[in-house]
Amino acid sequence: MQKLVVVVPAYNEAAVIGAFHARLAAALAPLSLACSVLYVDDGSADDTWSLITALGSPGLPVRGIRLSRNFGKEAALTAGLDLADGEAVVVIDADLQDPPELIGQLVEQWQAGYDVVYATRTVREGETRFKRFTAATFYRGMEKLSDTPIPRDTGDFRLLSRRALDALRQLRERQRFMKGLFAWIGYRQTAVHYHREPRQAGTTKWNYWRLLQLAIEGITSFSSAPLRLATWVGLMSSGMAFLYGTWVLVKAICYGDPVRGYPTLMLVILFLGGVQLLALGVIGEYLGRNYTESKQRPLYFIDEEFRG
Repeated sequence: MQKLVVVVPAYNEAAVIGAFHARLAAALAPLSLACSVLYVDDGSADDTWSLITALGSPGLPVRGIRLSRNFGKEAALTAGLDLADGEAVVVIDADLQDPPELIGQLVEQWQAGYDVVYATRTVREGETRFKRFTAATFYRGMEKLSDTPIPRDTGDFRLLSRRALDALRQLRERQRFMKGLFAWIGYRQTAVHYHREPRQAGTTKWNYWRLLQLAIEGITSFSSAPLRLATWVGLMSSGMAFLYGTWVLVKAICYGDPVRGYPTLMLVILFLGGVQLLALGVIGEYLGRNYTESKQRPLYFIDEEFRG
């Protein structure tokens, strides 16, 4: 019998982990696969780890690992995928916004021959209008900027075949944007659409600052467009400055130039200075990522392990 492993990264999810596991066990029970669950506690500060070690369901093996500190969701997800040993792996969050009942449809598409089956949201309940707008803007922006097509409105909830998982394990970059890496490996991919529910309990760990950081991570990891944009802005600014300088010179030669134009001078200096700082900031983002990659630090450390 083929084996399916469900990888669940969790950080401070004590309020919902029990309800999630119950729904997950019920969703996996009808499948004609040898199913197991791998929880990854990303250094939680609440009782998430103690609750994971207490989980148990008849016929559903549970394994848990606890990282030595909070490394972030991308690293926790990587740790789970590194240890998953099934013919197929499903990635799902523990907050119950992604319904475990959808796993059956993901498995059907995998058995039909697809290597990556991702779940695409058609409705996003429990989120503000501003958050839905920013999410839509991000995904559509990534679609335009990235050389690798990244599916719209799609999170980490998906199924990976064995060969897709093996390919993903070869990508050991430190600055990880998993949604992009899932798409980058290629193979046969398809979507399953679903209605995303609001969080069932607890609070989201993704405030706007962390979402902004994730967006910058995604853009700089899968696109050099900001660097090209800085180049073009610099060229246009230089051209405008050259034309303006030529006009000032001609005006001075033909008509003379009394001491005037201080506001214009300040405007030009501030504009060019701002453009230069913007370009340096963009270059700094890429340089910082290269610096991080050059150190070759491990992606995570495991503190404890549990098998139920």
